[in-house]
Amino acid sequence: MISCNKVDNKLVVDVYETSESGNKLTKITEFIADENSSIIKLNPNQKFQTITGFGGAFTESSAYLLNQVSKKNRDIIIQAYFSEEGANYSLTRTHMNSCDFSLGQYSYSPVEDDINLEHFTIKEDKDDLIPMIKDAMKASKDGFKIFGSPWTAAPWMKDNNKWVGGKLLPKYYDTWALFFSKYVDAYKEEGIDIWGFTVENEPMGNGNNWESMHYSPDEMTSFVQNHLGPQLEKDGKGDLKILGYDQNREHLNEWVDSQFQNEESSKYFDGTAIHWYASTYEIFPKELQYAHHKAPNKYLIQAEACVDSQVPVWQDDTWYWKKEATDWGWDWAPEKDKHLHPKYAPVNRYARDIIGCLNNWVDGWVDWNMVLDTKGGPNWFKNWCIAPVIVDPEKDEVYFTPLYYTMAHFSKYIRPEAKVIGLENSDKELQVTAAQNTDGSIAVVVFNEGKTKKSFKLQLGEKETFINIDAQALQTIMVSTIKK
Repeated sequence: MISCNKVDNKLVVDVYETSESGNKLTKITEFIADENSSIIKLNPNQKFQTITGFGGAFTESSAYLLNQVSKKNRDIIIQAYFSEEGANYSLTRTHMNSCDFSLGQYSYSPVEDDINLEHFTIKEDKDDLIPMIKDAMKASKDGFKIFGSPWTAAPWMKDNNKWVGGKLLPKYYDTWALFFSKYVDAYKEEGIDIWGFTVENEPMGNGNNWESMHYSPDEMTSFVQNHLGPQLEKDGKGDLKILGYDQNREHLNEWVDSQFQNEESSKYFDGTAIHWYASTYEIFPKELQYAHHKAPNKYLIQAEACVDSQVPVWQDDTWYWKKEATDWGWDWAPEKDKHLHPKYAPVNRYARDIIGCLNNWVDGWVDWNMVLDTKGGPNWFKNWCIAPVIVDPEKDEVYFTPLYYTMAHFSKYIRPEAKVIGLENSDKELQVTAAQNTDGSIAVVVFNEGKTKKSFKLQLGEKETFINIDAQALQTIMVSTIKK
């Protein structure tokens, strides 16, 4: 039973808006009633998935850049992402061994045929990556979850003996399972607790560009069922979360079919990880629904997303609201898939995707790099991308792009263990999602992608309030409630 703080029949809310016109999580207090307002009706009695969190990834590139700027700017960025006053990130990812957003290629298992990993070392992470994580931990009041993702095993464990492509040799399956356990121990010694893993970043490959290692769905299931799961269990680490797949949504069905085929195959999988790169606009709701219904009690986490194949636009907020960005598919997608990769506005893509994911059972949403430079790196492969925060180390300048504020609309206000709730929305041009936090408060996120200002009545029970939302704007509306 929920009763609202009330002034007569008015629903009391706090409204924060980020808009193309210049608002940046700005608190909006004055609204004009409109007889033609649409209606958004909240139904907290209808509950869906439990939220795991929102956040971004700790990469060597981001961590290195934080060491290149002044301590003042480093602290500003860390606080902006992890403090309660900032975006308050609650779910994060990092890479195990090197990835494209590393300064070079490296492995924690550098000695060939080291079957028992006696020479395992995370020394490569100690200059940049680990200090960034520790600073984030200090800034975070509630703490945050970290899951690790390997891009590849060391070349000596693979059938092609290369960093790129190839498969794990069967004789090293147990060694590779031990690798995950050793990683947890090594980070624990640094004072960092790992929450879980994805088994492999992009197991279907990435065009044979940067670090990768390939699995079929059944190969990954077999590795987890017969090697990784038992190894972690044997080492007393059975509470670590194992997420399968970790690539684009259009192939999701075949992977969850394999992972959750039966009780034996499902035993060690705690959920599934996905990426958004299959399209600049399509969220693949049917596949997300299928994955949830295949394993309704398992995690479904968006593990990576970014504006890829694009050099950052510096100090120009309006660009992030314009449909001028292109992704990898603009040039490289096969002809049959080109329609999935039109130009897009970066803010629109983030807002649409996160709302769409929350409305289709996804419980966590993790961005990629937190910080990149004005070139979109550093990246040893020159695979340039955009992060929500861009820095110019030479000038010691920081640019918080509109993407930072877009992420904060969710991460700051929808907290871990919140429940996504039901709602009715009479304006199909407004994209809406809502979640109730454990303290009873309800966060409603509304996105107006159109070029026209809109009005709506927000209703909860017998209470309601008028709200105006600017053209091309994202709002988070916090409804204070009291549990009884």
